[in-house]
Amino acid sequence: MSSTILLGTRIDAMSWEQAVGRIIRWAQSGASRMVCLCNVHSLVSARSDPALAAALAVSDMNSPDGAPLAWLMQRRGWPEQQRLSGPDMMWRLLDEAARLQLPVFLLGGTASTLEKLHTVLQHAFPLLQIAGSLAPPFRAFNDEDNDRFLETVHASGARIVLVALGCPKQEKWMASQRGRMRAVMLGVGAAFDYHAGVLPRAPLGWQRLGLEWLYRLAQEPLRLASRYLFTNTLFLLSLPRELWRRPPGRAGGTG
Repeated sequence: MSSTILLGTRIDAMSWEQAVGRIIRWAQSGASRMVCLCNVHSLVSARSDPALAAALAVSDMNSPDGAPLAWLMQRRGWPEQQRLSGPDMMWRLLDEAARLQLPVFLLGGTASTLEKLHTVLQHAFPLLQIAGSLAPPFRAFNDEDNDRFLETVHASGARIVLVALGCPKQEKWMASQRGRMRAVMLGVGAAFDYHAGVLPRAPLGWQRLGLEWLYRLAQEPLRLASRYLFTNTLFLLSLPRELWRRPPGRAGGTG
C-alpha cells in the first residue's frame, strides 16, 4: 500500500477491494488496528489540533473519504483513485463480514438510532453477526468509560468495531485504544445516521460532483455552517500549494 502527504497528513492510495480486503485480513487475525476515513475537515482540523494529527499519524490506514482528496491523489500519480466514503466503506465491509461470519460491534450514535440500524442491517445482511452495540454518553470519556467499552467489546467477541463518534472524537479515541482493543476499529462518522434513515444522504449526482458536504450543510445548517465555512476556506487557501508542489516519493503503508 503506497501513500502520499496531503495537508501534512499521510493518505493511503488504494482501491475498494484493497481497502476492504486489508481490513478483513486484520479482523481475521485478531489484530488491534485503527482505520480513519479522512476528508477535508479532518485534514484541515489536524493542522491546528496536535492530538488529531497524532491520531492520524499512528492510524494503520488513512483512506480518502472526500472527493477533493481523491482528486489530489489522482494528480499525484494515482489516476484511478476513488473516493472511499465512510457509509459505503461500512456497507461493503459489512457485506464481507456477513459472508465470512466475522462478528461486528456498533459503537456510537443514540439508542434509538442503533435500534433502527439493527433492523436495517438484519434485513440487508441476514447472516451478519452483530455482536453488540453501545450508545456512549455525549461527553468526554474517562478511564472508567474506556475500560467498560473495552470489556463490553471483548466479551462480545467482535472482530470489527464500527466507531461513529464524529471527527475528531472518534480518531482520538481509536488512537487511545489502539493496542488495547482486540479488534479493528473503523471510524465511520455519520454513517450510522445515514443507514438508519435518520439523516438523508445526498443523491449520487451530488456525491460524484464532490458536493455531498453541501447537501449535508443544507440538512444541518446551524450545526455545520461554521465547520464547513472554516475548513473549506482553509483548504482552498492551501490548494494551490498542494496542486503545484513536487509530489513526494511514494511510501509503503502498514502491512
